Amino acid sequence: MRQSLKILQVPALELRTTIQEELQSNPLLEELPMETTSVDETSGETTEAGGENGEATDRDLEFLKELDDDWRDAWSQNGDGNRNSREAIKRREHFFESIVSETSLQEHLMAQADLADATPEERIALEYLIGTIDDRGFLSQPIREIALLSGLPLDSLQSAWEILKSFDPHGIGAADLRDCLLQQLKLNERESSTAAVIVRDHFDLLLRRRIPEIARQLGRAPSEIEDAIEEIAALDPAPGRRFSEDQNRVVVPDVKVERDDDDWIVTLNDEYIPRLRISSTYKDMIAGGKLSSKEKEYIREKIRSGKFLISSIEQRQQTIEKITREILRAQNDFFDHGISKLRPLTMMQVAEKVGVHETTVSRAIANKYIDTPHGVFEFKYFFTPGYQSAEGESVSNKSIKDIIAHLIENEDPEKPLSDMKIADLLAKRNLTVARRTVAKYREAMGILPTNLRRQYH
Repeated sequence: MRQSLKILQVPALELRTTIQEELQSNPLLEELPMETTSVDETSGETTEAGGENGEATDRDLEFLKELDDDWRDAWSQNGDGNRNSREAIKRREHFFESIVSETSLQEHLMAQADLADATPEERIALEYLIGTIDDRGFLSQPIREIALLSGLPLDSLQSAWEILKSFDPHGIGAADLRDCLLQQLKLNERESSTAAVIVRDHFDLLLRRRIPEIARQLGRAPSEIEDAIEEIAALDPAPGRRFSEDQNRVVVPDVKVERDDDDWIVTLNDEYIPRLRISSTYKDMIAGGKLSSKEKEYIREKIRSGKFLISSIEQRQQTIEKITREILRAQNDFFDHGISKLRPLTMMQVAEKVGVHETTVSRAIANKYIDTPHGVFEFKYFFTPGYQSAEGESVSNKSIKDIIAHLIENEDPEKPLSDMKIADLLAKRNLTVARRTVAKYREAMGILPTNLRRQYH
């Protein structure tokens, strides 16, 4: 049951790994080449020993509990199944050998330190400073505290620090954000620019985007200050982050929904899912009549395990397809017209239509994506609460967000819309949304408040 739930829950790419693990532990399972796969083969019906659909009969197999590891190893190294095992091992070895290890920030900096023009004392200090750099690329402590903790001479640390700040990426080894930005402007030969003056002398006003005050204090036009702020915005506020562990996953849609004339076509992505069948190799072993009762029991156990795996994969695909078709039916306007037509939908509603429990729907859509004419979306994107318009039409909160984003995108940049004004504009569309809710949706979309969106010309 745990295996069945895991297979239902994992996306296509991870499912392949799960299946490969089972292939490694179950010698009776075979992976078929893509070009030879058929429906019968994937369902296990190519197995010929014993009863119908590959079931071994009591006449052929009489079993006890399990075979010990020594017998399992010996069996896997002999017989006709050896070719499949060797091929599987080669595939796995190729996969793991193909994994590229990312260079860490410290390795990247140490490679530059090896080439730096530094004295032996500076080299020691440089190595110590590199060890204190945090994920953002900043020194984790002030240079004087580092000197006290390390026992290294302050002058050696300071000269090593200057060397470190010349390294790639620009801004590395800075004391704080202001120092990081100034360092980048200096390396870009912009240390005398308006942008550098703003960062150096008006950093607090910059953080609050007080453009009129900065312009007044510098005696410059607001438009010139805005240009300088755009230059600052193009700098990297955390140069070390690009070397942080990449948590991004490769997104491979599990399902594709596309229009074919007047019909919608639902296609499951099974490209990454190995096709399996129960091997017939064991039949020859049984015919030889040399298997012990433990060996026979081991084979029956592996047959059942393999057939259950194949059945679980088929059930997974069928469940995902049924859920997709129900989403397509419920969100037909979305597939026709886009996000603005997304309707409220709950997992309970889909579960009732598909004929499964709500938790099954939740597991089936976990970490899975669907390719639509409007882009690739997580399955859970289509499950959302909503609002009732004055006409009684249900509107998804994602549709509300889309409207808010569209209103802000088309606002007058010199007179940006307040949250209250946006709520009023929604009310004119017969959508009653509180100002606080507008603010919450705006923040969730990463859109700045009114005072930080205002532009001055």
